Amino acid sequence: MDKFLANTPVVDWTAPAVREQAHALAGKAQDPAFVAEQCFRWVRDEVDHSVDVQRPEVTCKASEVLAERVGLCYAKSHLLAALLRANGIAAGFCYQRVRMDGPDSNWCLHGLNALYLNEYGWYRVDARGNKAGIYAEFCPPAERLAYAPVAGEVEDVPGVFAEPMPVVVEALSRYDSLEQLLNHLPDLNV
Repeated sequence: MDKFLANTPVVDWTAPAVREQAHALAGKAQDPAFVAEQCFRWVRDEVDHSVDVQRPEVTCKASEVLAERVGLCYAKSHLLAALLRANGIAAGFCYQRVRMDGPDSNWCLHGLNALYLNEYGWYRVDARGNKAGIYAEFCPPAERLAYAPVAGEVEDVPGVFAEPMPVVVEALSRYDSLEQLLNHLPDLNV
């Protein structure tokens, strides 16, 4: 489980601002499920999804996402993992392949998290941010993700990863603007 608690260049949970936010969200709570829900709701509701608000900057590292309060799904998942890890909750990354513009459009990855709760094991959550037609919630053991699997449109990528996929980090690091990144969203070579 140690790798799901690690501080890394992207999941930089030891950054002072990240630790401060994580501890503020946890308060004096001892229940990991309660703390996880507080962290999830805060990232989902208080950190804007770049596309929803049309902010041009591209964020990647958890501390960067926290400072800017904006990011794509991938970046928001990096921040959520950091907040959870700072509170001693094992957290990893999950992905879905999604056709964002219908069944004839190109595939791209959608990033979300899994966290470990003793009562339920690994539990997936999606802090992408709610909007019309997209509603994600924290209600273990049931999953309420932004995108439900639909044949030919949304496919789950198997596994829980301790680190963000390199293809995701590379895309977030390569492009300087949201417009550029949206034209080159990461996907798996399948």
